[in-house]
Amino acid sequence: MTTELPERRQRILKLVVQEFIASASAVASETLVRKYDLNISAATVRNELAALEELGYLKHLHTSGGRVPTDTGYRFFVEHLMDRVPLSAAEQQAIRSQFIEVQGELSQWIRLGAAALARHTRNAAVVTPPQAFQARFRHLELIGLTDSTLLIVLVLHDGTVRQQTITTEQSYMQAELRRVSLLLCERCASLSLEQLEDVPLSGTLDARLSELEQRVLAVLVQAMRQYELHINRQIYSDGLIEILSQPEFLPALLKEEDSQRAIERMRHVLETVTRSDALASLIGQALASDDVQVVIGTEHSHDDMRDYSVVLSRYGGHSDVIGVVGIIGPTRMAYPRSISTVQYISTVMSELLQSIYGGELRPPETEG
Repeated sequence: MTTELPERRQRILKLVVQEFIASASAVASETLVRKYDLNISAATVRNELAALEELGYLKHLHTSGGRVPTDTGYRFFVEHLMDRVPLSAAEQQAIRSQFIEVQGELSQWIRLGAAALARHTRNAAVVTPPQAFQARFRHLELIGLTDSTLLIVLVLHDGTVRQQTITTEQSYMQAELRRVSLLLCERCASLSLEQLEDVPLSGTLDARLSELEQRVLAVLVQAMRQYELHINRQIYSDGLIEILSQPEFLPALLKEEDSQRAIERMRHVLETVTRSDALASLIGQALASDDVQVVIGTEHSHDDMRDYSVVLSRYGGHSDVIGVVGIIGPTRMAYPRSISTVQYISTVMSELLQSIYGGELRPPETEG
C-alpha cells in the first residue's frame, strides 16, 4: 500500500481523522464541505473519500453514510499529517510544580506521573518504576545439597538473587562444582540475557562436567528471562475511569443487551491496562528504543490489544536505570496531544531520576 497521496487527498484524510477524533461519529462529505473551505464540490469530496477507502485509509460504516479512519489511516496521519499539540505553558508549569512538591519520594513521583498523564490525555496511563533495563550476570555459586541435588545461586548486577535447585543423575564433588562455577563466572561476567543466550560451551571440561555446564547455562538464561519479565510487569496505572468513559467503552457497554458480555468487555479493558502479557511486551520494546513508540490497533502482535492504541516513551538513562511512561486508549485517540504529553512527562521524569543521582530538579519552565 502506497504512502504517497496527492495533496488534496492528504488534506481530506487529515480532516476526516481530526473530525472523527473530536466527535466519535462517522464523517460525511457534507460535513467536510460545510465546515471547511475546500473549494471543491461535495461530489468531488465523495469521490476522494471513496478513493481513500479503496486505498485502505478509510472504511465505511454500514450504520451511517460517513466514513471513519482505519488503522492504516491513523498511521499515515501520525507519520505525515498531524500537527503536534503541546501542553500549554500553564499546564507544564503546574505539572513541574507538583513534582517539585514531592521531590525525593520516587513512589509518589511515579504515581503523580501516571495521574498527570491520565488527566491531560483522558486515557489510561501506565508508568513503570525505574529499573536496570537489562538483567546482567554478576556471580554464580553451585552448592551440592545431596548426591543428586544441586543449588544454583545466581546474583545479578543489581544485587538481585535467584536460587533454583536441579536434580542430576550423577554426583559431583564440591571442588568440581567450584570449578564449573568459576569458569562460568569468568565467561559470563556482566553479560546480558541476549549475550548469555549465545555463550558457547567452554570446551575445556570433560564430558561429565560439560553436561553440567550446559544445564546450568540453561537455568541462568531462564532465570534472567523471568527476571526481565517480572520487571516489565511492575506497572503503576491510573485513569481507568478515563478510558472506560470513552464512547468506545462505557457508553457502548451500557447499550449492551447481554449484561454478561458487557461485564466481560469491562473486565478485558481492566486486565489489558493493568496486567496483560501484551502490555509487558510493549513496555519491553519501549525500554529498548530511544523514540516514542506509537502502536495502533491491528499493528499489535497480541490480539488482546487490537482495539487499543498505545503511546509509550522511555525515561531516565543514568547508568542504564530507566522506566517507561505511556498511555492506552481507543484507536480514536487524540494523537497530537497524546504524543506531546507523553514526551513532556517523560522529560520531567528523566530530570527527576537524574536528580536522584546528583543535582536538583529545575524550577518550572515551559517548552513550546
